[in-house]
Amino acid sequence: MFGLFKKKPKKISLHAVCDGDLIPLEQVNDQVFSKKMMGDGFAIKPHQSTIYSPVEGKVMNIFPTQHAIGIQAKDLEILLHMGLDTVELEGRPFNTLVTEGESLSPSTALSEVDYKILEEADKDNVMLVIFVNGSEVIEDFNLTASGSVTKGQEIGSITLR
Repeated sequence: MFGLFKKKPKKISLHAVCDGDLIPLEQVNDQVFSKKMMGDGFAIKPHQSTIYSPVEGKVMNIFPTQHAIGIQAKDLEILLHMGLDTVELEGRPFNTLVTEGESLSPSTALSEVDYKILEEADKDNVMLVIFVNGSEVIEDFNLTASGSVTKGQEIGSITLR
């Protein structure tokens, strides 16, 4: 009647994980990500080595090879994947700065990445933010930025069902 019992949409603000160039997922040089087999999201070609949280949330898991971090933001499950085919490097380029269960904000540093090791191993250093369960919980996903972005800059939002 007056919308008193209508559910308010849950919004999640998305932030740049580092200074760099925001690129559409479709342009990532890996078909698993570019064809969105793991879910929708965005990518950033980094200009700095410290990687920050893309959202307010909580660390759900840290992969043993430190190349990826699982984040929970409300009902949304996010995978921060650092570089392409970097699991093979067994954690050498990554210094994880958070622990499982830790609360996050866009100002929380998650990892430091040694790009020299990635370059020597001929690995792409792109930072990927993937919405793993997005098809189940996302009503609307909107990127409002493009091109060059700055760490912590709000670059878009998600509305959850």
